[in-house]
Amino acid sequence: MNSRKRARGKLSEYTAPFSQSKSDEEIERIIKVNNPQFNAEFEYANNYISTSKYNVFTFLPKNLFEQFQRLANAYFLGLLVLQLIPAVSSLAPIATVIPLVFVLSISAIKEAIDDFQRHRSDNAVNNRRSYVLRNGEIVEERWHKVSVGDIILLNNNDYIAADILLLSTSEPHSLCYIETAELDGETNLKVRQALPDTSALGNDLNTLAAFDAEIVSEPPNNRLMKFEGKMIWNGKTYSLDNEKILLRGCILRNTQWCYGVVVFAGKDTKLMMNSGKAIFKRTNIDRLMNLLIIGIFLFLLAMCLICTIACAVWEMMVGYKFQVYLPWEYFVDEKKQNGSATIAALIFLSYIIILNTVVPISLYVSVEIIRLAHSLLINWDVKMYYEKKDAPAKARTTTLNEELGQIEYIFSDKTGTLTQNIMTFNKCSINGRSFGDPMDAEGNIIEITERTRRVDLSWNPYAEKDFEFFDNNLVDEIQSNNVNAKLFFTLLSLCHTVMPEVKKNGELEYQAQSPDEGALVSAARNFGFVFKSRTPNTITIEVQGQEEVYELLNILDFDNVRKRMSVIVKKDNKIQLLSKGADTIMFDLLDSRSDELKELTTHHLNDFAQTGLRTLVLAHKDISEGYYNEWKAKQHAASLAMEGRDEKLAVLFEEIEQNMTLIGATAIEDKLQDGVPETIANLALAGIKIWVLTGDKQETAINIGYSCRLLTDEMEEPFIVDADTQEGVEAQMKQALEDIDNAKNSRPRQGEGVAGFQNDRGNSSDLLRNGSAKLETSTGTTTQTENGNVANPEDEYGDFALVINGHSLAHALKPELEMTLLNLGCMCKAVICCRVTPLQKALVVDLVKRHKKSITLAIGDGANDVSMIKMAHIGIGISGQEGMQAVLASDYSLAQFAYLERLLLVHGRWSYLRMCKFLRYFFYKNFAFTLCHFWFAFFCGFSAQTLFDPYFISLYNVFYTSLPVLVLGIFDKDVGEDYCIRYPKLYEPGIQNMLFNKKMFSYSVVEGVISSLVLFFIPYGTFNVGLDPSGKEAVDVQSLGTVVAASLVVTANLRCALDTSYWTGFNHFVIWGSIIYYFCFHLAFYSEAIQYVYSGVALKVFALPAFWFCVLITSTILILPMVAYRFYTSNVTPTLADRVRLRQRLKKSKSKFSRDFRMHRQSTIRRSTRSIRSGYAFAHQAGFGELITSGINMKERARDRDSAVILTKVVRSSHVSGEGDSNQNHNEHPSHTKSISNANSPKASALQPTDSRPTARHSYLASQEQQLPAFSAAALPMVETRGNGKTQPSATELKTRSESNETESDSNILFVERL
Repeated sequence: MNSRKRARGKLSEYTAPFSQSKSDEEIERIIKVNNPQFNAEFEYANNYISTSKYNVFTFLPKNLFEQFQRLANAYFLGLLVLQLIPAVSSLAPIATVIPLVFVLSISAIKEAIDDFQRHRSDNAVNNRRSYVLRNGEIVEERWHKVSVGDIILLNNNDYIAADILLLSTSEPHSLCYIETAELDGETNLKVRQALPDTSALGNDLNTLAAFDAEIVSEPPNNRLMKFEGKMIWNGKTYSLDNEKILLRGCILRNTQWCYGVVVFAGKDTKLMMNSGKAIFKRTNIDRLMNLLIIGIFLFLLAMCLICTIACAVWEMMVGYKFQVYLPWEYFVDEKKQNGSATIAALIFLSYIIILNTVVPISLYVSVEIIRLAHSLLINWDVKMYYEKKDAPAKARTTTLNEELGQIEYIFSDKTGTLTQNIMTFNKCSINGRSFGDPMDAEGNIIEITERTRRVDLSWNPYAEKDFEFFDNNLVDEIQSNNVNAKLFFTLLSLCHTVMPEVKKNGELEYQAQSPDEGALVSAARNFGFVFKSRTPNTITIEVQGQEEVYELLNILDFDNVRKRMSVIVKKDNKIQLLSKGADTIMFDLLDSRSDELKELTTHHLNDFAQTGLRTLVLAHKDISEGYYNEWKAKQHAASLAMEGRDEKLAVLFEEIEQNMTLIGATAIEDKLQDGVPETIANLALAGIKIWVLTGDKQETAINIGYSCRLLTDEMEEPFIVDADTQEGVEAQMKQALEDIDNAKNSRPRQGEGVAGFQNDRGNSSDLLRNGSAKLETSTGTTTQTENGNVANPEDEYGDFALVINGHSLAHALKPELEMTLLNLGCMCKAVICCRVTPLQKALVVDLVKRHKKSITLAIGDGANDVSMIKMAHIGIGISGQEGMQAVLASDYSLAQFAYLERLLLVHGRWSYLRMCKFLRYFFYKNFAFTLCHFWFAFFCGFSAQTLFDPYFISLYNVFYTSLPVLVLGIFDKDVGEDYCIRYPKLYEPGIQNMLFNKKMFSYSVVEGVISSLVLFFIPYGTFNVGLDPSGKEAVDVQSLGTVVAASLVVTANLRCALDTSYWTGFNHFVIWGSIIYYFCFHLAFYSEAIQYVYSGVALKVFALPAFWFCVLITSTILILPMVAYRFYTSNVTPTLADRVRLRQRLKKSKSKFSRDFRMHRQSTIRRSTRSIRSGYAFAHQAGFGELITSGINMKERARDRDSAVILTKVVRSSHVSGEGDSNQNHNEHPSHTKSISNANSPKASALQPTDSRPTARHSYLASQEQQLPAFSAAALPMVETRGNGKTQPSATELKTRSESNETESDSNILFVERL
């Protein structure tokens, strides 16, 4: 039992959701193989798993309990209880029962379907077949009967039933291959290897049955990539690590059979430990809704309180005297004051029931339906489908869609996200000499084109056909047996964890943990240093046709802290340490004799970084056998430690890696994905700030920033924060903030220097919230133009960028400096964090998320991006080369970074627009509906009598008005998808949260209150003293309620039609159909055939001419002012969306006038003058063989700009007299045009682009576009950022129109204005 005590104790550092009670948690696990009695004492989990939540008996109570934990459901349940009290309720309980049961049923059915699927999946997994060694024989068992300590047999292509320690395999040297796609999504095979001593067990059942080792391991945890343990057998102790463990969920591949002993089973396996619930994310609108619901409830209490007080007064003054006709209840005190108070208290509860429809339960159901539909539209979008990988976009959640339209900060990984993560060997530096650039006979570098000849590798039978290298000098050095070149490529062929595989056709292939490591081993292969095979103790390579076998003594593995990998090999009694890693780490470990070579190599590294290449430094060291034996003893002792094993090994690794000799450096490239520069440019124009978090070296990161247009030549020189101390980091950040302030203070006032234009206040505050910018003419008249046609001076002069290193970031993220970092980052248009760790990525996201009221998005493709993806408001995973871990942790998955543009600017914007329209309309129609009861209270003695039929109250939000607003929320769009991308400024209202906020909610409430007044008092005034044709009173209470209800349904549906921007057949069907359905249903339901208290009311009311006139005038009074208001705002103060929508309609029109509206496209990005040859990018990547890039920034300092922007392509109406906002001094137009066209002025020439030639795509766009007419006489043209499809912005400066063309165009503009 002492062992049992050791296996239980304090809470482990790595606990899982399935942990036991705190007094019974494991701190280590002790297992005796083939001894079930001993193992049973510890009550380890069996191999049965259950991911379901319910069973047949617990489903109903447990599901109801969970649903009523939601505040809204509990609130409506309380209302239902109140309605069951006759003294309180004037509504039949059916009014609440129907919608509540509907909502609960929908949720319950969804949960039941999901749980049924989980049950089926669990049963299928638990009943898989497994082969277990029992009593010296292999018997077939179901998975759920496998126990800890059992030895199990696995055959090729079998799923692994539990986490097992590998004992022996069918392959030489006890190797086996596994596929881990179910764990991390990676499809490349991983290699595992048994201990040499256990591999001797083979498949001898007698020997395996006699195997009685004791295994001591870590407790169950969720670390997929790590395992610590030891095995005691035959008096020896063996170290166990992750390379000897096969995890549940993996598949055995290319291995005939293997045996293993179960270490963790069932819920204790690492797969199940990682199956915990994802972090629940709520949108900004959800958080606002919770606040608004509280406000609405307070408003409801206020109305109830008013009715309560009024009821008490009425009962004291009137009701007390009329008890003969309106007797009080038997339980009410007969005294006037006490009785009135009692009745008033009951009336308070009654009005809570009646007025609760201000927030109907159907609101929550409708929101979920709309979100589900938006998710399906994302999943079905063929324009985000990547055919090469058969990878569609996928919404992995249905709760965050509208937040895609409010993103202000994007945090992006680089390698595999911005780049393709397909590495190719491009250049290298060997002993101070650079190779990779082809040269002519005179020694001049030749530019590489499609016609450039590759080096001839026909002498190498292992050379790959698609390998490209252009410098013959390197081949000459190898063939001349240069010692340094041989050592260089020998290191590449030995220092790695790649596994070779020979296909059936005899072709040699490599299984690499990372693309960069595979590229380096393949490069050595192509130059004649072929890695052929490995065993636990040897590595075999073939050097120019001759086989060499090296004894593998140790592998000093790569991790994110060491940033290097080393192997210790022995050949011909000579022990060598071969190492490769990041230059910043490796240079500190070099012997002083390498100082001169280090300087030359550093220069080459900077040259490589100039073109965005990823670099790696190689070094070696000779080791004496005596020193190695001493070190090996210490390393073995450290590898057996159960506490602090990694730290102890890291110290020993660094000890033996000191004083190495430099060999050279490698440079590999990774091209940008298609469309990345255009996507980043367009997202930046939309007002989104992009932060790239990468493992690259500073100089490389900067150059890649220019390649993908995150940085542009229009920006000032990036601020560099690279100090090693906290004081230094603080000083650099404060200096950067000071420089920004100085630049802003010295900047020309907004509009200053622009001929004919001057801004009224000289700052950026005139940027309208609708995405437009104000400009004022010299005569004082104000015009408007879309922000994006002409760059704002702040955009033109205020483009700053920040680059911060990982070691500096560690200081900057401390509490005393984090706000300084945040302020600096938010004042910059682009931020690049280089040399960052996965934890730092998450901390940077958390910093912005905590302190900024902004929505954040993180996008990445690797396991090192998971923490960042989970931290952001929205996480997006790229299904790339690094597996699926990022996708599995994400909210949305994409195949290419370029699809992010469409996801945000189209789907995100539409989802936000639709949800905001839905909410505004929903609150409007329910306030208009509910407050009719409130006004009726003043005419019924505040008795809580309802104006409407109880069935109408129940069905109003379910049948009469639900479908139109649902279709509106699912399909509506103000502009088409192409225009959403062409005009990225359309996205800004979402960032600024303009479409649904407290102010917009207040407008909806006010409109609803006014509508309720009209809806109640016009019918009341019409029928109060009216008579029917027979001379009787035209209407009673039931009839009045029917008239108000009909007016309400008609008006609410017409109001929905007014809100609809995009009409489809669905819209027509549900809007007009809901109105028709109301009348048909009431005629049928209120007929004599159905004996109901309202029988005959509908027929009687609908037969009155006054009824139809009342409905008409009520609807007209409510709808007409809104039509007039929208017509006025769209013409006098149009938003960018209004202008684009008109342009869209004109383009579709076949009118002859549409031919005259010509839109000339002006780029908002000028052509870069940088001479960098390529646009390649690399990023930090976790896994074996981590390679960190380096380089320098060759960008010249941006020229100081002291002149304002010269506006071109300005069109002014020259023949219109002033009217309102259209008043302009048209007589100045010719001189103004001349001023703009003067290209000889120094300021104008300084702003001329380096290349003014329009691209072919631009010419096509210019020929296809049509001029957008202004709503007033504003004449500044709008600029597209994208043409039909993916177009690259061109830096062309438009010429001034001829006066004749101006006159013709102005005439057409004015004609449309007056339409």
